[in-house]
Amino acid sequence: MSNETLLPPPWQAHNSAVIACRRCPRLVAWREQVAREKRRAYQDWDYWGKPVPAFGDPDARLLVVGLAPGAHGSNRTGRMFTGDASGEFLFAALFRAGFANQPHGSQVEDGLTLKDMLITAVCRCVPPNNKPTSQEMLACRPFLLAEMALLPHIQGIVCLGRIAFDNMLAIYRAQGYQLPSVEFRHAGFTPLGSGLPWLLTSYHPSRQNTQTGRLTTAMFDSVWSIAREKLGPA
Repeated sequence: MSNETLLPPPWQAHNSAVIACRRCPRLVAWREQVAREKRRAYQDWDYWGKPVPAFGDPDARLLVVGLAPGAHGSNRTGRMFTGDASGEFLFAALFRAGFANQPHGSQVEDGLTLKDMLITAVCRCVPPNNKPTSQEMLACRPFLLAEMALLPHIQGIVCLGRIAFDNMLAIYRAQGYQLPSVEFRHAGFTPLGSGLPWLLTSYHPSRQNTQTGRLTTAMFDSVWSIAREKLGPA
């Protein structure tokens, strides 16, 4: 049984809309090119090659927002942060913090589940050079807004990287909220105001950050410890 069949109907309908999206010609062309050409190590894979839907608990209190699928990670497997080094680093940390039932995620049918957490992104298609344009992120934003509306118990949002952070601030400001002035920093915690979720920021768990030591295991664990503390008991 796939993770998709476990979702309530509103989520199934939403994810179907995400997967069918072809709004951005540049991204459609690139995601499909990557899926055709493949990486040598994955020549036997049938690449996903489509927009990647959110993954996790539909009753989550915590929303995790990343940037975009990896070319040979999510664009290959069809699940957020699955199949590349970023996902390995992320899921191991989530397991240690009690948000995941296992420390590894390699493919959709691997048994990985998340508790009290939903993982999504500001852009659902793999972009060339991992750099979606501002217009492409805006085109994808309705999907993120819909997911926020589908989470009735949301208390906090973890932003993986500056772009996710900037997009979340822009979303609330566009809705008319007067937000505090805040700079991006690792493990930064920001209450947005009454009735709004809090924001927690982290460096993105990209290979570039983890292999250079800009983001260490201890630094990443501290983010999820803060999230767990702020959420409190379920």
